[in-house]
Amino acid sequence: MADLGSCKIVKKELHVPTLEEVKNIFLKALKENFEDVEISVVDCPDLTEEPFTLSAPGLGGRMNIVEVGGPPYLLPLVNREKVYDLQSLLKDLKYGDRAFAAGAGAGPWPYINQNCEMMMNVMIDSSKIKNGTRIASVKNDDQTCLLETLKGNETRFALLANLFLCEGIPGRVLKVHVKTRVGKKDFIATMQQALAEHYVDNLVGLGGTFVIKQGKAKQHVMPDFSKTPLNTVEDLDKWLHFYEMSAPLVAVGTFVSAETDLDLRVQHFHSFSHHGEGGHYHIDTTPNDVEYLGYFNVGEVLYRVDQPPNPLQFGKD
Repeated sequence: MADLGSCKIVKKELHVPTLEEVKNIFLKALKENFEDVEISVVDCPDLTEEPFTLSAPGLGGRMNIVEVGGPPYLLPLVNREKVYDLQSLLKDLKYGDRAFAAGAGAGPWPYINQNCEMMMNVMIDSSKIKNGTRIASVKNDDQTCLLETLKGNETRFALLANLFLCEGIPGRVLKVHVKTRVGKKDFIATMQQALAEHYVDNLVGLGGTFVIKQGKAKQHVMPDFSKTPLNTVEDLDKWLHFYEMSAPLVAVGTFVSAETDLDLRVQHFHSFSHHGEGGHYHIDTTPNDVEYLGYFNVGEVLYRVDQPPNPLQFGKD
């Protein structure tokens, strides 16, 4: 397991616009990409309830964007030593006794002795753990996707992760509700690129959750680690397993306005379901029928943990 105590952690204060300002930035971009758009600043609903079924009710309290590791620990060949633990990370960040972490990453391969995708969804309150984290893997016999929930005390992950870290308390959030995609950008890319165009000189980050209420989506699931080097985008795409998955799908993750010198991943969301499907979100495949409902909050601090020394030019899509 990676020794977080020896991992470099960079803390960066983010530019923190008001939710109202972000709403106005997103509105124009969303209207260019979706036929029906409703966006507002609201009190966060109880996200432990359906359809979200998260492990904490809200997205408020000490909001952080946390990026750990990165694709260079997976490509061209895996570094199996890069296994982290959320509980150890929280201690190193001196975060406190109450923490909710939600986001996308690689799951703890030692847990199933196989590479897997992770949809982190865990609430830790004074060492009491409510764990709704899922992992998705590829079954070797028929190449189907297998989705399962981690046991309560299993808070490890591997290689890379993009997490929204907060206290999980209710508060004001940005509500985004769109239907019928008429443009070419996916739901998150629409908002991420609007951020990038507006905040040229400031780093802004958001995290949260969205549900695809209707329609289907293109998602991938990593199979077990490749035994041959994956040196190109073509190699990577041949190795990954792509699926068309059906709503409802609940996604968690983060997006930021720019990569910067911290080699950040500008968007990363993974989804899970209650019907056995889950993976890395790319885009909906039924634009005429799709419906998204999301709740997001603005990060105040970004933590870059164990940044790989040699960045890659692919692997972040």
